[in-house]
Amino acid sequence: MQKLTFEQLPQDGFAGLIERHFVINQNYFGRSKTLALPGLGQFVYLSDANFLPFGETRMHGHKEVDVISVMVAGEVEHQGSLGHGERLTAGSVQVQRAGAEGFRHNEVNPGDQQNQMIQLWVLPDELGEPAGYKVYQPKSGELTKVYGGEKNQPSTFDSTISISVSNTVEQQNITISGETLVYLCHGEANINGELINARSLIHDKKGISFTALSAGQAIFIYPSKQLNLIKK
Repeated sequence: MQKLTFEQLPQDGFAGLIERHFVINQNYFGRSKTLALPGLGQFVYLSDANFLPFGETRMHGHKEVDVISVMVAGEVEHQGSLGHGERLTAGSVQVQRAGAEGFRHNEVNPGDQQNQMIQLWVLPDELGEPAGYKVYQPKSGELTKVYGGEKNQPSTFDSTISISVSNTVEQQNITISGETLVYLCHGEANINGELINARSLIHDKKGISFTALSAGQAIFIYPSKQLNLIKK
């Protein structure tokens, strides 16, 4: 089992936010000296960011990448070519598919306190898909799939990589067999027999046995073919 913690990583950032990079795929981003893990399949990037008070990313664009944003604390006002005007609150998830046409966006912290947002990037299995936008509100104590799976279903954008999010309750159990990464955004958990604190990334090729020790939030990343091997 690999573990990477917030304290191990250098602080980075741009515009109105500060962040630390837990996943950087060097085949995609280029070679660099980093402790960040390489990801899994088409999953190439994960950052844990705090927006400064009234901070924003500034308007910018993406093409041929799926961008998944998970709100941990505070709020974000979303501006852009997809879903303009959406307000994301703590516990909610935004998924934007750039496709060939791409999208432009600016995420803004409307408050006078720092917020916290996790952002993940997954490369498309096929180029040329249309752009799209989805928002999810996972219920407490449930594991909600927000990304990945087959083409012939309307619930999530298709991908060979799946992402599920849980706004956890104390003593909630989640088991995933096979190679899995889990990012503990908030709270404490026992993962594969080890006490894990918030803002930690765990990677295990054999699977994850997760027990929440407090209310919190966790993101699970795994190959879509493992869908039937999840117990919650």
